[in-house]
Amino acid sequence: MTGSNTDNGGTPVRIAYSPCPNDTFVFDAWAHGRVPGAPALDVTFADIDITNGMAERGELDVLKVSYAVLPWVLEEYALLPCGGALGRGCGPLVLTREPGVDLAGKTVAVPSERSTAYLLFRLWAADVLPAPVGKVVVLPFHEIMPAVRDGRVDAGLVIHEARFTYQDYGLHRLADMGEHWESTTGLPIPLGAIIAKRSLGADALRALAESARASVLMAWDDPEVSRPYVRAHAQELDPTVADQHIGLYVNEFTADLGDDGYAAVRGLLTRAAAEGLVPAIAPDALRFP
Repeated sequence: MTGSNTDNGGTPVRIAYSPCPNDTFVFDAWAHGRVPGAPALDVTFADIDITNGMAERGELDVLKVSYAVLPWVLEEYALLPCGGALGRGCGPLVLTREPGVDLAGKTVAVPSERSTAYLLFRLWAADVLPAPVGKVVVLPFHEIMPAVRDGRVDAGLVIHEARFTYQDYGLHRLADMGEHWESTTGLPIPLGAIIAKRSLGADALRALAESARASVLMAWDDPEVSRPYVRAHAQELDPTVADQHIGLYVNEFTADLGDDGYAAVRGLLTRAAAEGLVPAIAPDALRFP
């Protein structure tokens, strides 16, 4: 699904982000030409597994991706210091049909093997589970809870608004990946990143970052303005749940990663590299122009 705005003239910036409430809330002002001086956007809506693949193939100018995919794409893309999703108390959950399930040898559905959720799951499993899980299958995130409920998989790793709706499916929370991350590191949970092609040049990258930051601040200043855009893409999500989703995932780290945000990203990728889950990144790989 795509849409474009060319009110600010010039060649639109090709961007992809999810239809989830936090992304549409963040990018509403920019996508609709209300950010003064910002480049126009040509928007593609896609789930995180799709945008991760786009980044690995070098598609589009700007993408919302999982922090977990950064080690594979940082040569071509720069991490923008704003617009993404980090936070506390907002980590992925492992859900099961019955409480207290032993995951040894079991099948677990995940939203992407290159997702931050999966990386956090792997780090949690290495620390906590006495034996490895049996099989991991990738499903679109909105299919995971029905698959667990219907017994097609033994457990599901869920993200987004599933934190607020899993009990509607009769499911139980086995573990919270965010709680484990925060308790072992003291850092916020890095989830989704905004990246832009380095080939655009340092000046353009700085302009993109300022446009993203301005769009966030405008959304906070008048949240009602973004509601039609959020509702149009929220996949029939209850408005109250959409508001909870935004409140959880759009926070001070969305406006600026800051020292804690960068420490969280470095910590995640360093720990994952030590476990052999991702390639190691260069010391200056996260540096913004």
